[in-house]
Amino acid sequence: MAKSLKQVLSQIEKLQKEADALRAKEISGVVARIREAIDHYGLTPEELFGPGVGTGRARPPRAAPARKTRGGAKTARAHGAPKYHDGNGRTWTGVGKRPTWFKDALAAGKTAEDLLIG
Repeated sequence: MAKSLKQVLSQIEKLQKEADALRAKEISGVVARIREAIDHYGLTPEELFGPGVGTGRARPPRAAPARKTRGGAKTARAHGAPKYHDGNGRTWTGVGKRPTWFKDALAAGKTAEDLLIG
């Protein structure tokens, strides 16, 4: 006898709940092993995740994605030098869409000149 759509959806829901429970159990074990290793080796957030983590500062920018040239070779995209900053480590080159922190600073009464670097 063929199953109805309702039966299949019910079975999917039951399996999803089972999968979620198994995932939660596995995660708790993984987290426990990671914490044990951190304690054993005395690791700091900077050693685990790089500089700037856990200090309240913004993360350093990621490397530019590669792009293809006409010949097919890949080159890195050039980033412009930062032109504006917020005093908390966030910068913007002045090119492209304005970042939220820049728009918020303007809304708070600052001018673009107030945010200029240098």
